[in-house]
Amino acid sequence: MSTVEVHRAAALGGVAHGFLGRRGGVSEGIHAGLNVGAGSSDDRAAIAENRARATNAVLPDATLVTVYQVHSADAVTVIAPFADDLRPHADAIVTDRPGLALGILTADCAPVLFADADAAIVGAAHAGWKGAIGGVTDATIVAMEAIGADRSRIHAAIGPCIARSSYEVDAQFLARFLVQDRANERFFVEGRPGHHQFDLEAYVAHRLAAAGLGRVEAMGMDTYAHEDRFFSYRRATHRGEPSYGRQISIIGLK
Repeated sequence: MSTVEVHRAAALGGVAHGFLGRRGGVSEGIHAGLNVGAGSSDDRAAIAENRARATNAVLPDATLVTVYQVHSADAVTVIAPFADDLRPHADAIVTDRPGLALGILTADCAPVLFADADAAIVGAAHAGWKGAIGGVTDATIVAMEAIGADRSRIHAAIGPCIARSSYEVDAQFLARFLVQDRANERFFVEGRPGHHQFDLEAYVAHRLAAAGLGRVEAMGMDTYAHEDRFFSYRRATHRGEPSYGRQISIIGLK
């Protein structure tokens, strides 16, 4: 049985956390590996086993808590597990309760894990381009502050996501970011005619730093380029595959 691969960030120190990829799971075929995406066409039993393995690799005996991700800028505070069919529609979760493993699913979007270790408050956010420009990371910080965190003490890490060299966008996409702030142009480089390459990770890191966090770390891992390690929605789309896997990022309090 292959071992679940867990990537950890120095910025999050001793807080239980991990950015997981596709290694160490039981799924097969186009979902091969540690696919945790219930929205995929993968076998339900395999997904459940993968979720259990992922949780155990980061926070043994904890209860995995995820939200119904909708590319929003909404954050919710969790004090107890909720039934799978009652998951709130949101893209960030925060808690101060031990034993809850906060999970965010991604397949190119940026997973962001947060911790105020002194206050024992953690958070997790799903930052695709819509959530990122909408302020999902800011919403996570505000939600953490509402239960006692201090943003100057919050450390955040950005996990595996699609890198600039793999993320081609059109002129309309660029225009959305320039309307928000002309300075956002620095997160784009010109590509083929009428197109640009967008640095999602750098943009998210900028938003986190601008919010006044104590420390921000970008892991610098490209989901698109490393097929053996990560799932990628864009890679699957380019290949015309009918479904794609999702990886999970988890943080929690012991």
